[in-house]
Amino acid sequence: TLSFVCRFSVKTLLDRSCFETIDDSSTEFINFVSILEHILNHRLKGQTTWFGYESPRSFWDYIKAACGKVPHNCIRSIESMENVRSSRAKGRAWIRVVLMEKRLSEYMSSALRDFKTTRRCYEDGAIMLGEEAGLLADTLIGLNTIDFSFCLKGEGLDSSCPAVIDYTPYLKFTQSADSISSDEEEMRTLGSSGSESSSPDKTATAASIFTEQSNLVSKCKRFEQKYRVALEQKGYLEELVRLREAQLSAAVSHNKALQRNLADTHLSHALEKEQLEFIILELQDQLKSFQSLEQLSADMSLSQTSLEPSHTLNKEETPSLRGLCGSLTSVASYKSLASLKSSECLVSPATEISSPGITPS
Repeated sequence: TLSFVCRFSVKTLLDRSCFETIDDSSTEFINFVSILEHILNHRLKGQTTWFGYESPRSFWDYIKAACGKVPHNCIRSIESMENVRSSRAKGRAWIRVVLMEKRLSEYMSSALRDFKTTRRCYEDGAIMLGEEAGLLADTLIGLNTIDFSFCLKGEGLDSSCPAVIDYTPYLKFTQSADSISSDEEEMRTLGSSGSESSSPDKTATAASIFTEQSNLVSKCKRFEQKYRVALEQKGYLEELVRLREAQLSAAVSHNKALQRNLADTHLSHALEKEQLEFIILELQDQLKSFQSLEQLSADMSLSQTSLEPSHTLNKEETPSLRGLCGSLTSVASYKSLASLKSSECLVSPATEISSPGITPS
């Protein structure tokens, strides 16, 4: 199936990346992209029009709907690319961008977790709806160890021809251990049967050549196994380093945010402290003014009580006090007498003028 072929394609990409940089011209990459496009387009539902017909569409519509919640996704940047217009070209550009970002497995896992969108976009029996899709997402993690380099000018992305898969690199015949042992038995049989007609020197030479060849084959297999183990360890360590770097960058950004919050808190506390100190000084001034007002009111109340006549009656009258009171009464009587005289002088001419008929006798 396509999922197994995709695994083989990932392995060939990993092997090729150890010797050269993977770009658009690499045959392994071209084959891998073709396989991935076939997987994403397998049994993809068409877009229903107003007349009820289904028009074919690309997997880019599914990626936009299912991967929109991926943090820091590249969907908007691909949509805004001027030289990439068709949905097929945008999907191919997305594959190249996420491979360079080393996030293809993350996008695929996020899309598969959105089962509602996946179910709505694919028909029954699609690879994206099966269990193989989850294994495929795990297989794509190994691509995070490869440094891809692509050109996104859109020249080869808008090709209308469908992607073609080349299966010949995956049809390589691998001889099993049982087959190798049976070949050895056949060689011994042929050597023993031909020993009668051949000389002993020729038989020994053939046996030594066969032994040397078998030793070389076993050594080659051991080296190949060691190389694969080292390659897997290298991929795991690079992925671990990338994960730790992401965690470190997240921790650094979180620390910077906390420092900014701490500085803002210190600033707000300093402002609140200044405001509270100003309020305290203002309250102290108001308290001092209240104390002076209370003292003034107390003095006024004492002066009022000293001027009350009831307070003077209780005291013993002295000769000086009596003289003061007499002088005050005399002045008052003098003022009343003067006012009386002035009123009499004003009234007498008026009475004379008002009675013209009276004449002296």
